[in-house]
Amino acid sequence: MSMRSRRMSPSLPREGNARAGATPASEAILAEPVADAGSDEVPGSPQRRSFLFFFVLAWFGLSLATGTIGGAAIPKVFAFLDDDTKGLNLSITAAIGGIVVMVITPLFGRFSDRTMSSLGKRRPWILGGAIAGTVGVVVLAFSGSVWMVVLGWIIVQCGFGASNAAVHALLADQIPKRIRARVAAVASASAGLALIVGASLIAALPNGAQWSWFLVPGALGALFSALLFFGLRDIVRTERPAPWKWSDVVATYWLDPIRYRDFFWAWSCRLLVTMSIVSVSTYLLFFIIDHLGVPAEEASGVQAITLIVFTVGNIVMTILFGWISDRTGRRKGIVWASCALSAAGLLVAIAAPDMFLVGILIVGAAQGAYVSVDIALMTEVLPTFEEAGKDLGIVALSYQLPQLLVPVVAVPLLAIGGGENYTALYVAAVVFAVLGGLSVLPIKSVR
Repeated sequence: MSMRSRRMSPSLPREGNARAGATPASEAILAEPVADAGSDEVPGSPQRRSFLFFFVLAWFGLSLATGTIGGAAIPKVFAFLDDDTKGLNLSITAAIGGIVVMVITPLFGRFSDRTMSSLGKRRPWILGGAIAGTVGVVVLAFSGSVWMVVLGWIIVQCGFGASNAAVHALLADQIPKRIRARVAAVASASAGLALIVGASLIAALPNGAQWSWFLVPGALGALFSALLFFGLRDIVRTERPAPWKWSDVVATYWLDPIRYRDFFWAWSCRLLVTMSIVSVSTYLLFFIIDHLGVPAEEASGVQAITLIVFTVGNIVMTILFGWISDRTGRRKGIVWASCALSAAGLLVAIAAPDMFLVGILIVGAAQGAYVSVDIALMTEVLPTFEEAGKDLGIVALSYQLPQLLVPVVAVPLLAIGGGENYTALYVAAVVFAVLGGLSVLPIKSVR
């Protein structure tokens, strides 16, 4: 798919080299962005034909690194470290990591909006974040206590979170509206595939080689981010942004919900749907061990099968509904229907353990339909294009805040009945899915 930018407004600066000796990967030059996030115009020089491949590959790599480490490797460490406190240890780690990623993602997104470098606005953050994330991976690889795991996870979240913020901003920077849902669908499908690959890696790696559970997915995430760094023709600022003020710190994490109502409702929908799926995915390994009665030594293999089933449904529906949404221009109806279907699948998984994989397949299909249009919908209700990195950082809070909220909510839910009550947690996931579907209905600017 060829990525070609449209002609820029004649009143704005022409494209050209920001300074002598600029590298080819920094060819796209722009003093101030010209298009808005809902436009088909793309600022800067045309991307190479390989750009979309590297974009999706980086999305896959970052999902592989963070998803595998947070969803499979860290829970496995805790399951072997102390089975009796594994749920509490994971809740503490996930909550602290959630706080960190909530703070840094909008901030790094805004910093990338303001970055003046011959490398561009996004590339320094893509590469620098990958390097920092790798440091955290090394800490995790050789951790022997809960607090060493927490420290490593914080560093991983900071590093790969910076890369992730920059990569997500490219969806508004460099993907025209006419293909945005399809590109977002393919990227989301790659994230689902990353879950399968990651869970399969953890299941295949030796139980006695903890270092490999972290270094393998972490190295792949860093490598694929580096490929995008070299393959991106980034936007380079030629004018300094307005001076940074302390009021900008607050603005980095806030958009007026009254003034930007459609953005608020889309954000709320994403928050609730993400809380639903995080409630399931974060504690999936423990659900398999305690609710389905699978021994801890075999649970990673069952988790991998579960994620394969989930992702098959996810990928098929992601591609299908991404195409349908771009062809019809409709987003809201698909979001509502997918939320209802996700709730139904969770009810099947809870009520009938023998039908657990069927329920997970339904949830995966529903989530595939949802993510195929959700990211495109969010970019179309962004208030501005110029601060797309900051605004998409606020969008990112809607799927990062659940990393904090779900562990907090999970502690009392798991304690119901005196044991680890995963049924109560999954019922809460059903409620979150239904509320998420209802939240998209008030949006007016998107069909």
